[in-house]
Amino acid sequence: MNRREASVFDVYTLDLRTGEETLIAENRGDIYGWDVDAELAVRGANVVLPDGGEQYLVRDDASGPWRVLVEWDYEESMGSGSIRFAGAGDWVYLLDSREANAARLTKMNIHTGEAVVVGADPQYDVERFLFHPDTDEIQAYAVYRARCEWTAVEEAVREDFDVLARLDPGDFYVEDRDHADRLWVVRYDRDDASRQYYLYDRESQEGTFLFERRPELSKYVLAPMEPISFAARDGLTIHGYATFPPGKPRANLPTVLYVHGGPHVRDRWAFHSLVQGLANRGYLVLRINYRGSSGYGKAYLNAGRKEWGGAMQDDLTDAVAWAVAQGWTDAERVAIMGGSYGGYAALAGATFTPDLYACAVAAMGPSNLITFLETIPPYWKPFLARMKLRVGDPETEADFLRSRSPLFHVDRIKIPMLLVYGANDARVKLSEGEQIREAMEAKGIDYEYLVFADEGHGFQQPHNRLRYVAAAEGFLAKHLGGRYEPYEEE
Repeated sequence: MNRREASVFDVYTLDLRTGEETLIAENRGDIYGWDVDAELAVRGANVVLPDGGEQYLVRDDASGPWRVLVEWDYEESMGSGSIRFAGAGDWVYLLDSREANAARLTKMNIHTGEAVVVGADPQYDVERFLFHPDTDEIQAYAVYRARCEWTAVEEAVREDFDVLARLDPGDFYVEDRDHADRLWVVRYDRDDASRQYYLYDRESQEGTFLFERRPELSKYVLAPMEPISFAARDGLTIHGYATFPPGKPRANLPTVLYVHGGPHVRDRWAFHSLVQGLANRGYLVLRINYRGSSGYGKAYLNAGRKEWGGAMQDDLTDAVAWAVAQGWTDAERVAIMGGSYGGYAALAGATFTPDLYACAVAAMGPSNLITFLETIPPYWKPFLARMKLRVGDPETEADFLRSRSPLFHVDRIKIPMLLVYGANDARVKLSEGEQIREAMEAKGIDYEYLVFADEGHGFQQPHNRLRYVAAAEGFLAKHLGGRYEPYEEE
């Protein structure tokens, strides 16, 4: 909790019976993550360095001195970090991209520094893990290519994973296990259905369907999410997903380019309610893992350095051109839509490529990168050096940041805009919306503006999510011609 100091998090124990809290590890000011061993002793700490790099600190017991076990430079740090201690706490599992492009799963001795590579892929970061609940030893790991792909490390689970891969067409994840390790609860993520849950018996190697998360969706025709890839203008292969409206020819479709936030995360193959809603209304939905997205190795991620509004935006522009060239997309009916970084990308699309889109939906997007960086929340303080390296430094690169800030290019906007913000947003202040709204107002630009008084960064209240989706649906129908359902608040 960051109760003692807003910018850093300390570690407490909480007695569930009495509610008593006890401080057990105090942050020295630069620690952003903590690890505990099997006895709940705090013995690992993740530190961001002033140059944007990172260190992983360890100690032999809960009161011993800290020492540096691993150090990553700036370019290695985003894909690297600790996972958990193993067994008695003499070894720790790490993601490590040193001497490799993609983050490898390694096991390191905290006393000697001896390291063993457990799993790796030349292009994709290792992202998922299955650990034995009693020994804390790795049993399987996964990389996420177009879909999640598991590799068994321990022979004891190899056959189980083969069976699970055949049990359901979705991507599977072991959610829980009984103490005998005979029964597993397994989740399957599907693209055209809600999550499915099975009880898997390792002895009989049979799976029993338990339930689906949202059974009411089974009465609808949902759309599959198809992996795509194309070459960006500089030759870099860009990956993503296309979701086509069910029952419509794949030609000259109104299209929504739906941009993920982060930006250092990635879109995945899975059920996505908003994507399904847009496809249901008649839109082709493109989701693009532009450079700077995670999961594709450090070269791909670091290709996004200081490319907000630059090459990262070009990847989105190139995606639209590629979809038009496929014959899928009607070039006159394309919208750009997203939240957080995706909201910034929507604003950037409207200002930097004003002839490409028919309209834009920007939720909680920074409009001025200078004020955005100057008003970050206290708990982002340890990451400020890294953010300056990835976006730009307001103190030394103000002109550069102005060139990448939609606010200073409002006069180029030619399309209708829907802007959405949360009044209590600590990450992207409401002022980011207010200043671009005022600038558009002064220029006579057509816009709609929604402010949710009881929201922060994102939507937590169901009635607000409905109101946002309804507003976006009506806005897109007006400017792209898709279907919409009139919405009346209760």
